Amino acid sequence: MIELVIDARRRSLGGFDVGRVLPFHKRRMVGPFVFFDHMGPVDFPAGVSRDIDVRPHPHIGLSTLTYLFAGEIMHRDSVGSVQPIAPGEVNWMTAGSGVTHSERFERAQRAGDHVDGIQAWVALPEEFEETAPSFVHIEASGLPDLAEGDVDGRLIAGEAFGARAEVPVHSPLFYIHWTLPVGARLALPTDYPERAVYVASGAIEAGSTRLGPGQMAVFRPGAAPVLEALAPTVLLALGGEPIGPRFIDWNFVSSRKERIEQAKADWRAGRMKLPDHDSDEFIPLPPEPGAPANPMS
Repeated sequence: MIELVIDARRRSLGGFDVGRVLPFHKRRMVGPFVFFDHMGPVDFPAGVSRDIDVRPHPHIGLSTLTYLFAGEIMHRDSVGSVQPIAPGEVNWMTAGSGVTHSERFERAQRAGDHVDGIQAWVALPEEFEETAPSFVHIEASGLPDLAEGDVDGRLIAGEAFGARAEVPVHSPLFYIHWTLPVGARLALPTDYPERAVYVASGAIEAGSTRLGPGQMAVFRPGAAPVLEALAPTVLLALGGEPIGPRFIDWNFVSSRKERIEQAKADWRAGRMKLPDHDSDEFIPLPPEPGAPANPMS
């Protein structure tokens, strides 16, 4: 039933650590989901340094999907968006041909904050890889309710169980946030070939396999897993139709290596527009292995 269990690996974003799940060397993608980071949970004291901010940086060939359980992040991008995101809301930014954005913890710097959430990247099908960049924010009240009995559920993106989310996705997928009490049981959508679940907190059992915080289970195609909560649990379910392999280099995703090299050259040369309201700094392109330090750093 379970093809693979992936443990989140700690990665530094400079000011704080995240738990990185995808990509993984044995599993690069689940459906179109090509990247999956658990941000936190982390407590920031009031007056925390701006070093925790994610300064302006570029993307191509993907959509970013930010979803919080707790805290607040301020988003600014090169299409003019300025949008704080709160728990239960969705920030969906389609990079397409190229976009830049920043993610700043301004509330934490003012008053302190407890931050916990997920950022996922969804690779775009080849016919949409060069689409115009765009940004959509959806309030918590706009997410379809999948609650049933004592299980609380919301559809973040895509389609599942007869519901469709407002997020303008570019390929068939689903992304669900479930909150489960002890003993709750549920099944995954069956109409997608690639599916996975991630335990943000708590514990579940899938067949004979126990999964705890920071673990993702990827299920075999055609499996019909029944999940049971062994503790109060926050669970993310995700998957969709595969769109083919993708190359990933830094913040760039593409079906073509040469397109990534062009994006790297554009960023290095300053040809990608910075966010309108956040253009006083940026993250330089990391140096290639064995190369001298980036001259823009």
